Order: sequence, then C-alpha cells, then structure tokens
Amino acid sequence: MTPRLNLDALARLPAGVRCPDYDFLNLSIGVVHLGLGAFHRAHQAVYIENALRSSGGDWGILGASLRHADVPSAMAAQQQLYTVETLGSICSYQIVAAVRASLTATTQRAQLLSALSSPRTHIVTLTVTEKGYCLGMDGELDVANAAIAHDLAYPGEPSTAVGWIAAGLEERYQSHRRPVTVISCDNLQANGAKLRRAVAAFVERSRPEMLPWLSDNVAFPQTVVDCIVPATTAVSRARVAETLGVHDLACVQREAYSQWVIENCFAGPRPAWEQSGVQVVADVTDYARLKLHVLNTCHSALAYLGLPRGYSFVREAMADTDLAQFLEALVSTEITPALAPLAVRGYWQAVRSRFANPQIDHRLSQIAQDGALKLGERVFPLMIANAAAGVPVRCLARIVHGWLELKRADLDAALEDPTLLPPTIRTNSTLRAAISAAIT
Repeated sequence: MTPRLNLDALARLPAGVRCPDYDFLNLSIGVVHLGLGAFHRAHQAVYIENALRSSGGDWGILGASLRHADVPSAMAAQQQLYTVETLGSICSYQIVAAVRASLTATTQRAQLLSALSSPRTHIVTLTVTEKGYCLGMDGELDVANAAIAHDLAYPGEPSTAVGWIAAGLEERYQSHRRPVTVISCDNLQANGAKLRRAVAAFVERSRPEMLPWLSDNVAFPQTVVDCIVPATTAVSRARVAETLGVHDLACVQREAYSQWVIENCFAGPRPAWEQSGVQVVADVTDYARLKLHVLNTCHSALAYLGLPRGYSFVREAMADTDLAQFLEALVSTEITPALAPLAVRGYWQAVRSRFANPQIDHRLSQIAQDGALKLGERVFPLMIANAAAGVPVRCLARIVHGWLELKRADLDAALEDPTLLPPTIRTNSTLRAAISAAIT
C-alpha cells in the first residue's frame, strides 16, 4: 500500500522533488486565508512558500474552508504538507509547507476568530469566487442576500467571507486595534475596493462605531491573480502517487505560468513577496483589465460556445478551427479597441498558447459556473463601452447568447430578467438587438 505524504516521507521522496528547506515546523501564523481551495494552494501559498525559502519570516498560513471539511481533513492527515504538480512539456513537483494549520469554519469558529484577531496576523487573504462576496448587480454588498442577512442578524455565527472578516475586525478592535491588510485574490475588477466597500457596508449596519478605525487601520489592496488551476482528479492524484511514491489527498495541479500583482497599499508588515516573483506596484488597473477582459472573457467564450459542441476541456475547444477564429475576431475587433492603448495583441498570443497546453485538463463546466456574476465582470463592461463608442459588439453578444442558451433561458424573458442582465444591458436597444441576433 502506498504511504501517505507526511513528515517522515519527505526524506524518501525522489531527488527531483523540491522540498521545503527552511524551519517550517517552528513557523508562526502570520497569514489567515479564507477559502482553502485548489487555487490558493497552487498560487498564493506557493508564492509565500518561496518567499519563506528565500527570506524567512513568520508567515505561516492558517487556511480556513468556509463550508467543507474535506481539504482541512486531508491536510491534517498529512501534517499540513501537500504537493503542487506543475504541468508542461516537463512536469515538476514541489512540496509546500507554508500552510501550518487548516480548519473548517463551520465547526471551528473559535479557532478561526482567534486567528483573524490575533496581533500576530498581519495579512488576511481570500479566494471565495465572485459569488462569495455577496455583491449585487451594482457591485455593492447585497444586504438582502440571505447569507448576509443571517450574518447581520447573528454576527457571532458568520457564514460569509464578509461576515467573517467583519467579526475578526471587531475582535481586533475590541482587544488591541492593531492594523491588518485584507487581500482579495478573486477575479473581480477593483477587487480590493469592492471588498472594502462591502466590509464597510456590513460594519455600518452592525458595528458603526468601528468605521473610523477601519478606515485608518485596515488596507484592502487591489490585486490581479493568474494561474490556470484545473480541479484535482483521480488521474492527477494517481500521477502524483506514481511519481513521488506517496499518496497525497491534498495535491493540486497547475500550469507553469503564474502571476500575482498587488497594489502597494499595506497596513503593516508583509512577506518579502518580491523575492518570490510577486509584482508590488502602484496601480494594478492595466494588469487587471488585460486579465479580466482578455483571458477571462475568452475563457467564458470557450465555455459557453464549446460545451454545446461537446467539448469538455479548454484545450479541446481551442483546437476547434471555428472557435479559434471566433476568438481571434473577438480579440482584434472588440476587445482591443475597448482596452486601447494596452498591448492586447502580445498578451493574447501568450494566453492563446496557455489555453492550448495539452497537459492541462481545464474543464469548461468549471469555467461556466456563476455566469451572471462572471459576465458582469468580464463581458458586460466591454459591451457597454463598445456600444457607446460605436465599436462592434457582435462577438461579445454571441458569448451572452451562448450563456443564455446553455441555461435554457427563454431569450425574450431573459432580456427582461434583472437577475440575469443588469439594467445597463436590458435598457440598451443596441445591445439587446445584438444578443437577440447572435448565432451560437
């Protein structure tokens, strides 16, 4: 029987596996992460791991799953170690030890609240997807959302990321009032600003006396994150087991490319992220526009147009001549004008090769989830800008049409449905006509 990955197994791993070479067992928690999914473990945790290897510091991560216990349970059984498999022409393997504790928020509330409020915690990061921010169509906190309404009524029993952040900030406010930096790592335009406004709106309704302290002591930098991280499968686990000789139930797979851009806006200490490749910059806007409106928009296009053609993976859809030509037209005639003067062409050429990576099984069904929220960030802003400037929207409209067809939504009803389309789309006759006329 193949043994589990753990501390004893580290010394027996093949020579080519990159193992932690720092004193991780005595690492203190300096970062709390909400949303202990595959993306965090394959992206932010790897950057922190490599910063620890090069520069040290007490930047151990406590990772919290807000709902499910499967990842924390797997991590605990492996003494918090896990494998990152990087897929390319040559695959590489790294054991990450930066996550020093993991828990499930629903059953370990006291531990998570203690970590969020600890004076040793200087950074809180989160990856909870667009849906996890509980924002309305206007990008502000949806106080009518059932989960937010619950957290406002029962602040001691938070269930949402915003509720947990507010609860942790209240504990900090009551106990020591030290500053903290809260970093959104999700694909939201102006993610830091939206999170800041959401937390402030929550606090205004629950603990208004905290608002001046929050404004002066809590930073919400904008970020851009980029790395294709397919869901872990039985096949990827078997590949890791065969290569490493150990069974790893917390392993993740990812592409070689990775980017993390963070606005230089911190309330206190932070890891030496630059040493591990993080770009700390004054303004992330241009990076964010390229990522959301080129890579993410084209991902959505492949999902909503590729699934009806019977494709399962991004690489399969990219091999379809019609879809590849559609993406070329989309980028050149509709995305590039909207993002001028950014260097869209060169960025797209790099993205196109990443999409075609034969080693990456990135499921279109995974990308297609939460379409209303994703298109609201990726596609609708481009349509509105292009319509105002007299630039074509035919390709963008085809993406929306494909999404509505995939939802089996009645087109005429969908064009009137505020839960599907924002008023800026529903009341624009040019955009409505384009969506109606689109052929998928």
